[in-house]
Amino acid sequence: MRFFDFIALGWSSRVLVRVLSFSKVPPQIMNISSDITVNEGSSVTLLCLAIGRPEPTVTWRHLSVKEGQGFVSEDEYLEISDIKRDQSGEYECSALNDVAAPDVRKVKITVNYPPYISKAKNTGVSVGQKGILSCEASAVPTAEFQWFKEDTRLATGLDGVRIENKGRISTLTFFNVSEKDYGNYTCVATNKLGNTNASITLYGECRKPGCSWLSHVGEHEGLKREEGNIYLACVHPYCSTHHP
Repeated sequence: MRFFDFIALGWSSRVLVRVLSFSKVPPQIMNISSDITVNEGSSVTLLCLAIGRPEPTVTWRHLSVKEGQGFVSEDEYLEISDIKRDQSGEYECSALNDVAAPDVRKVKITVNYPPYISKAKNTGVSVGQKGILSCEASAVPTAEFQWFKEDTRLATGLDGVRIENKGRISTLTFFNVSEKDYGNYTCVATNKLGNTNASITLYGECRKPGCSWLSHVGEHEGLKREEGNIYLACVHPYCSTHHP
């Protein structure tokens, strides 16, 4: 190799090194946390590592909230202490520099919490009609339901009732309501973190001509008080007897 060839090679090598040292590299997320399931009240740390030139800015955003309210942090690490159920959902990591479009990845956080009954309404039904009691419970994992009348657990097919559980809602159906069906029922919702219950009343409803409920407190046959509650009498011989 001639000397000037060596000099030329050396110069071109220096030029190449200089070009490489100043080249721009699009952002790329190299390592990110996996989806995670935790119990409410736990602490969570998510990691998102990215490379690029210039060094990319890493931003975490909570996607499962209203638009404009999802910003969480501008850091590779996202730390959540005492996590709440409304903090569950997808979190988006975005790595951005001025070279190309951001590199985006997502992580899902599932927050387990015990059941709470969000809807349980008393229902009035006339004798001989179909009646349905409904119980709705929020929980993760999804709650399992049981129905009781006093201390007796109810089951589909017993005493002409059917129990159906679909997701967050459980229904207790009476296909031909009789006087003995009236009363208080308890819906119990359970998952691995706990249980809760609600009392729901099936009562007689005035639907026949001439029926009316007594709407005032006074002395009248069929009107009574029980543990501070007023029970109204249905003033007609064919009406059911009590309404809470």
